[in-house]
Formats: sequence, C-alpha cells, structure tokens
Amino acid sequence: MREFARDERRARLGLRHRLAVPAATVESVAGDLVGLHSSDPATVYLSALARVDGFAVADLEAALYERRSLVRMLGMRRTMFVVPPDLAAVMDAACTRALAPAERRRLIGLLEDQDVTGDGAAWLEDVEERVMAALQARGEATAVELTADEPELGLKLTFGEGKTWGGTVGVSTRVLFLLATEGRILRTRPRGSWVSSQYRWAPAELWLDGGLVSIDSNEARTELARRWLRTYGPGTVTDLKWWTGWGVRQTRETLAAVGAVEVGLEGETGYVLADDVDPIEDGDPIEDGDPIEVVAPWVALLPGLDPTVMGWKDRDWYLGDHRLVLFDRNGNAGPTVWADGRVVGGWGQRSTGEVAVTLLEDVGSATADAIHTEAGRLEAWLGNVRITPRFRTPLEKALS
Repeated sequence: MREFARDERRARLGLRHRLAVPAATVESVAGDLVGLHSSDPATVYLSALARVDGFAVADLEAALYERRSLVRMLGMRRTMFVVPPDLAAVMDAACTRALAPAERRRLIGLLEDQDVTGDGAAWLEDVEERVMAALQARGEATAVELTADEPELGLKLTFGEGKTWGGTVGVSTRVLFLLATEGRILRTRPRGSWVSSQYRWAPAELWLDGGLVSIDSNEARTELARRWLRTYGPGTVTDLKWWTGWGVRQTRETLAAVGAVEVGLEGETGYVLADDVDPIEDGDPIEDGDPIEVVAPWVALLPGLDPTVMGWKDRDWYLGDHRLVLFDRNGNAGPTVWADGRVVGGWGQRSTGEVAVTLLEDVGSATADAIHTEAGRLEAWLGNVRITPRFRTPLEKALS
C-alpha cells in the first residue's frame, strides 16, 4: 500500500489549494477548492485574495452578479458555498436536495403547532406560489420587500421555548430557506457592502439560464467525491463523511463508485483517485495541463472558515496542537496563518485596522518576515473595512 507522509500531503495542499501557486481567476479557485465557504460573507473574498493574483472585490462581484459564473448556495454540511454553476448542480443533487423534505415537514409542524393554520401543507404551498410570483415580477427582492408583497411572511414563529437559546424567527426566513434548499431560488446581491449577509433573492431559472441542471443523486455524489479527492486527497472515510455530511455507508459506497484507491496515512487508511497515486514530484497538473515540478516555500493568512482549514475532519497533520486557540467550541475555524502546508499561528484585525499576527511555533526569521509582509499586504487591501469573524476564537478575540 502506498504511504503518504505529512510532508507530501502538505506539498499537495499548497499546490492544489492554490496557495503555493496563485490562480488567475476567482472562478478557477472556486472550482479547484470545490467551493469557497460563504457562511461568513467576508470569508469568500479573503479566501480569494489569498489565492488570486491582483484580486479585487469587484472581481468576485462581477463573477457573482454580472457574469453569474459563480453562484452562492447551501451545500455540504448545511454550509453556504460560492461555486461555479456546474458544481452548484452537483452539490444540490449530492447534498442539498436531501435536506428539503425534513425542512418542509419541520416548517409545516411549526405552522400547525403554533396555530398559524390548521393545514400547514396547503398554507405553505399557497404562500410559496405567491412568493415565487412576486419574485418573478420583481426579478430580485429582499425578504423585507417580499413581506411587503406577501404580509403573511411577516408572521413570527417561536422556537426553543423555555431554552436559553430560544427566540422567534420570521416565517419569511423559514419559507425562503426552504425554497432555496429545494433549488427554486438563489441568493443574489447583498443589501449593503461585500461584508453584508442580508441577501436579495431571485428565481433560480431567471438568475441562471434555465436554473440548476437536474442530476441523478448517485451520479452527483460520485462526482462530488471525485472532485474532493482531486483537491483534498488523500483523505479518510471520516474526512469525506464529515465534509459532505453523508452517512458512513453512503460515503463508503461513493468511494467504491468513484474507484478510489486505498493508501496509508500514518497508520490510518486513506483514499486517492486511481490516477493520483504517484508523487507530486512527477508533475502535478494544476491548470491547462501544465505540470508544477517544485513546491516553493509559501505563506498565507487565511480567513475563518476557509475551505483549506475546513477540508478534513482529521487535522493533526496540518493543524498540530493549535486547535483550542484557533477553533471555537463548535469546531469552526478562526483566522489562521500558514507556512508550507501547516498552520503556524493566527491573526486578527484590530479596531485601528491593524492586522495583528501571533505565531504559535518557531518558523525561522525568513518565514516570520514573509508572514508579517503578508499581514501588511492584507492590512493595506482591507483599508477602512473592518472584519469581525462570525465565529470568534480565543486567539482572534485576544488579538482584536
């Protein structure tokens, strides 16, 4: 069985995650990474900045809202991603679509239990039809605008009654989430700046010509696993199960369907694609078939929830013992500092705009200088914009 050492895995990470060799466009990065995390709206921009030569906010906005060569939607693990339309269709069939029936049942139950209606299914279907008609008429609309058209969206539902985390949520939030989960509507432009998460909505078939392409769910899972293995392999069953949100049986069946090959990972069994067993020194095609022979030293400041740090469940080979200070209690990653395929520290932005860095291990003076230079570049790029990660971690809080 072929064995993959940590150094080789880290070298592959640098190449395939576009950190050792920058990309030309944000579209290529979103495809190569099998999606850019977008649950925190700033993440997708900062992830692109770390990987695309000369990246500007306008580059991503043009891809999302003008060319529509990228789309923002719910995907793996109920997480928001920015992906190319072809990957959006795969992601929808492989992960998102399966969430819809339970979401519909849950919302119908809430409507009936809280006496909004005696027939939740019929009420919901009627409201959905009117919401879709309003969206068709407007083209794009916010939840507030849709509520003005359809006042029933303004009704409130209570959740977690008696719990410390309980509260109320508008019917609009639940209905729009359900329509998005079913692939009928898509999130479009935010109301505010690029760090805003108050999105407008549009019918999928209007925003993307013809909407999301329909794909068989088994075929979609096989394609998604193939893409993950190409970028994140070698990885374990546990890694792929966690990243996708699938069950163990489904994960194993999908690995078999894609023809994945078993490899050794420090006593664990990992998987790679059958044509991806050879060492990267033999040439690693990154773009347009051009091989990269040498992985040059590199550093990067990646945002919270960046797809690289969130790409695997088992993270010791690149994270070391830094989990407690760089992740929150729920397993969400904060801003991280990377050098040559491993996490070596964290960063945060202060109220003054300064990007402050803490190194958690000795990286040598040359690497430390490169990291501080990169922090200065990020600080200058952000300018007057202030970033507060949605999921804050102990080190980020201390630095900020």
